[in-house]
Amino acid sequence: MALPDSVTTCLSQPVHYVICKLGFEKKDTYDIDNILSGNGEVCWPAVTEHVCYLESDQSVDYINSIRSLGPVCESVNSYFKSLTKEQFVIQYASWFHWTNCTEVFLEVFDVLQSTQATGVALGLMKLTSCLERALGDVYLLKGNDCPFLLRDLLASEQLADVFGQAVMNVLRVFIGSPHGLNLRNVLWHGFASPQEIPAKYCAMLLFLTAGLGQLLQTYLLQTKSVLVHRPYVIFISLEELDAFPDLNSEILSIAEELVKLSSFVLKIMLPFWIAALTAFKQSRYADSVILLLPQLEAGLRLLFTTTNKCPNRLLTAESSALYTTFDEMLAKHLDNEEVNQLPVVLKEPAMDFLWDFLNHQEGPRIRDRLSHGEINLETFPREIANQIVGFAITILCRFSDEAMFSLKVLECMKSIHLWPELATVPEEKEQKIKGLEGNAEANALILMISEIISQLQHYMPQNCCSSDDPINSVLTERLLVELCDTHICTLYCPRPVLEVVVVLRKISAQCHQVSRQVIAGAGLRHTQWLNKTLRSRQRHNYRRMLNSIKFLSPVLRLILLLITVELVSVHSVCKKNPFDYQQYLKFLKSVLQYTENLVTYTSPDKNKWDETMELTKKTLIKIKKISDRKLMLMHLAT
Repeated sequence: MALPDSVTTCLSQPVHYVICKLGFEKKDTYDIDNILSGNGEVCWPAVTEHVCYLESDQSVDYINSIRSLGPVCESVNSYFKSLTKEQFVIQYASWFHWTNCTEVFLEVFDVLQSTQATGVALGLMKLTSCLERALGDVYLLKGNDCPFLLRDLLASEQLADVFGQAVMNVLRVFIGSPHGLNLRNVLWHGFASPQEIPAKYCAMLLFLTAGLGQLLQTYLLQTKSVLVHRPYVIFISLEELDAFPDLNSEILSIAEELVKLSSFVLKIMLPFWIAALTAFKQSRYADSVILLLPQLEAGLRLLFTTTNKCPNRLLTAESSALYTTFDEMLAKHLDNEEVNQLPVVLKEPAMDFLWDFLNHQEGPRIRDRLSHGEINLETFPREIANQIVGFAITILCRFSDEAMFSLKVLECMKSIHLWPELATVPEEKEQKIKGLEGNAEANALILMISEIISQLQHYMPQNCCSSDDPINSVLTERLLVELCDTHICTLYCPRPVLEVVVVLRKISAQCHQVSRQVIAGAGLRHTQWLNKTLRSRQRHNYRRMLNSIKFLSPVLRLILLLITVELVSVHSVCKKNPFDYQQYLKFLKSVLQYTENLVTYTSPDKNKWDETMELTKKTLIKIKKISDRKLMLMHLAT
């Protein structure tokens, strides 16, 4: 799979030029009063005069039209920024009623007041969706069977009869035509990154929608017609769509880290992913799915073009060719009749999910219905959003270059392996710690660590343990790397697995924090020792620290090995072993509590090394007991 960091845009060079540069070539300052009447209505003739036509056949000249409309869009954007929300509502809110989505358009105004690029992109996707639905309702005033595609709807005689052909041509410059800006398609199909969509085009579409409302009101009065809004799609039997467990804050936190590491995520699209997860946490379920679906398409397109060896299809197609979209990516064969390799990589369960949610005629067809405005955004069901986000997290895990969790464990192990290199005071000045060094209890604890390692042998590669030095031969980074290379199936993980992984991840993070504090603290204390700036009590505490970390190091390495083994085995053990995972989860949480206490005890302002050792002994005994019980149950199961 191509490295996502190497992709700087998904817009082909001509499309990038049209969207990002063409409308900025004319530097004229356009007076907003030219297109606004005294009462705030849109002067349509002053807008339509900027649409240019080809001499050959009088069809729209999209290139020159975009260039000519650029300064107009800039003026509209500046005008909206000059208004307060109250002024905008008073002057324009009533002109959005025809869309049946007034609140969405008022939200778009709010977005334009900020500088957040993801907000502008989201606003445009929602605006185009609601506008398309409303235009379809208008179409049904004069015709039957509303066209499914926006480009066909905008080119229809029915809408030209209501609004005028010149007005429809203005709209087609911005949306619906592959020859124009085509803002709706490049966003909904995941081609445009947040920074590639100029805010002024969003402002202009908001302005034009209000102007359409003014024209429609006149038409309805003249014809004595009534605009009827089609009912929204209502999802039923949502429980039948339940493939993933309910997502909690811990899982979403993991996802926020995964998006930064997964090769499935294009770096230029990262803000969309973060915004989607944030929206879900804020219970803005429609926003979350609207943001996420184009990114799933973009990531799958990257995978599709890699596996089918057609990297040129990653970029937006020109107006003369087709986009690579979900429809083609989920098909059995490519357009050249060769077998599509994406299903081979994704595997059947993932393909089934995508088909069921996106394409199947009896399924929810989420992307189609959202993008064409068929769903009430305010009441979008959490259940569906949960499934889409859950699937996205699974895909992130599936296409992480290295499992994120494994990376964290390995980083922590590397950090702890630096401890022996820490500068120390001369040995003759070291002070033995009561109850640990050089007595039977210390030897018993070391023996306990060796026994636990021996019990973990069942989960480890063969011949990885030396009988002469089981601790230092096993508790190594090399072993963890080998364990972390084990393939783990993450698709449709049961809830117990997810709960265990969350706790294991937290334990690893706390261990890493302890190691960072030990390295920083030891370095500081050694410098102070050499400079003779330590008080008597601080010197004694420093000696206790040096002796404590000798024992603490193998214990923390053992915990890292334990959680790595659990990560590798939790899926199969959960199915085959009668071991009670709720009880084991309780044990893991007690280990987490231990590591959290270690973070406190080893912090620079605490330095409680005697307490650290006492707590470590108790935790080691707990680990030995649970390890004994797991070993016994494993033997019983076999």
